[in-house]
Amino acid sequence: MPSTKEIRTRIKSVKNTRQITKAMELVAASKMKKAQQQASSGQPYAALLAEVLANVTGRIDGVEHPFLEEREVKKRGILVVTTDRGLCGPLNSNLFREILKLKNDAKFVTIGRKGLQFVSRNKLDLLAEFSVPDAVPYLQVKQIVEFMVEKYNAGEIDTIEILYPRFVNTLVQQASIAKLLPIVDLDAMITGLRGKDAAPYQPTKDDRMFKCEPDPVSILSNLLPLFVNREAHQAILSSRASEHSARMVAMKTAKDNASNLLDSLTLQYNKARQAAITQEILEIAAATSANG
Repeated sequence: MPSTKEIRTRIKSVKNTRQITKAMELVAASKMKKAQQQASSGQPYAALLAEVLANVTGRIDGVEHPFLEEREVKKRGILVVTTDRGLCGPLNSNLFREILKLKNDAKFVTIGRKGLQFVSRNKLDLLAEFSVPDAVPYLQVKQIVEFMVEKYNAGEIDTIEILYPRFVNTLVQQASIAKLLPIVDLDAMITGLRGKDAAPYQPTKDDRMFKCEPDPVSILSNLLPLFVNREAHQAILSSRASEHSARMVAMKTAKDNASNLLDSLTLQYNKARQAAITQEILEIAAATSANG
């Protein structure tokens, strides 16, 4: 059995660990709430964009745009969104398993140090690496998407997809891959923008009275890049909410485990201390008996 001194040292170490994990849990919880609000705040804008897009596409008989042209897929372009730091449970490892399934026919663009390290360590085809702060500025996301669109137009990649931890709720984050380009189903895109639970779009009399200036084709040409940028921005916002949620849960679990271990060590210390006291009493009694 360990000595009381050794147990006291372990108790002190576990207390320090519990204090650190509790502080990290509180920080992650604060960031999680803000990130979840940011991820959900874009939904009204997405719904309005879907309404405009549906109205414009309904006015065009033959829609032609480079973003809508399906081509033979030789190399997929994957934007991988991971975290810069660890201590967030299996969040990154779930993404890494998906990357290994795609490694033979894909080129990667990474956001986050963990993704960059994994892609480099496995010697995968890396196009570029970027860093995006917690605030997820739209202009930075737009620059990343424009870089990938440039590679797409040049024929270096034949799709633009984003692999990220999709936020479901505080306890559930799913490794998801979303296809940004090419857009092969406008109706599905509109449904995705408006939300799965939304009713199918039906033009109203007021919609038909709208005038498109300069013309529906020009408006569509501007709306489609906006859609791609918005979808990427929304996915990264969702990944940030997932990251802070996963870290908060991981730190809470670590704190609870530290508390359980501390209870076990305290019980072990009391038993060891009681055994030491009993042993001293027996030795005193034996010495007294021998002297008597």
